[in-house]
Amino acid sequence: MRQLPPLAAVRAFEAAARHRNYTRAGEELGLTQAGVSYQIKSLEQRVGTVLFVREGRRMQLTPAGAALAQRVSQAVATMESAFAELAKDEEQVLSIACFQTFATKILAPRLGSFQLEHPEIAVRLVVGDAFVDLEAGECDLAVRLSREEPAGLQVHRLYRLGIAPFANPKFVAAHETLQADDPDIAEDQRISPNNVWWREWDDAHCAERAGEKAGRQPRGLEFDSQQLDAAAAMSGNGVAILAPTLFHTELADGRLVRVGNRIVRPGGYFRLIYPEVRRHSLKVRAFRHWLMREIEPCLAADPGCLDGLDRESG
Repeated sequence: MRQLPPLAAVRAFEAAARHRNYTRAGEELGLTQAGVSYQIKSLEQRVGTVLFVREGRRMQLTPAGAALAQRVSQAVATMESAFAELAKDEEQVLSIACFQTFATKILAPRLGSFQLEHPEIAVRLVVGDAFVDLEAGECDLAVRLSREEPAGLQVHRLYRLGIAPFANPKFVAAHETLQADDPDIAEDQRISPNNVWWREWDDAHCAERAGEKAGRQPRGLEFDSQQLDAAAAMSGNGVAILAPTLFHTELADGRLVRVGNRIVRPGGYFRLIYPEVRRHSLKVRAFRHWLMREIEPCLAADPGCLDGLDRESG
């Protein structure tokens, strides 16, 4: 086991050796003159020799103190350089964990503008539904959609989840029942009918599916992502249940239209999260401000997604 003196005593000695003054060393370290003197005395007792002597108003190093000061100063400089390099490396790469649809529809088309604004930061996007361990350093930050707020992390609510059915305009025009303000969407018209969001939709509308038998497994096209559901809907294969904020472009250019006029809020928020230790990270702060600005146009597809949400504090 290494027999090193307490770091507080070593820091006090290094500062006092540079300043030749206990008061100025204390000001640098946030200690009183007596506190510095105590740390030096404890270090002298530990090494068994005198390190400073007083000459008038100044403290002078003894030969032993001067020899030690030179090596301690070199060691401190090496540590400062190591930490500076670490901080520089940390700030040069931003790793973002995100689920597939948000990454594809929101981040990927826009990250180029973030790079232009911050050319000194390289971005690494980790896409998947598995939760990465942010506190273990697997990624710097994450964008998640969840009902519960994660504990022990810095959290910024971006907006509330809303869901609604969408389809190709021609598909809606060909099915008169889909043109009502609050249509009953038949089972065979639904894309990914086993999607839990369809159950949330039916629960919110107290809907009974026509012809459905208890315990029957719904049939139809089944995909594992909103992006694929939306692609199938745009191709005229049925009605997909989607988060409108993620498909604002397709809505704006008419490739998708909302079926009916309601948006259901099953609970949950899109959140930006990161560990407490990254609270003052410049790259994290830069990304947060950029993301809050960039998602604004997307929110127009769901006007109520900010209701009751304080964007400044949340």
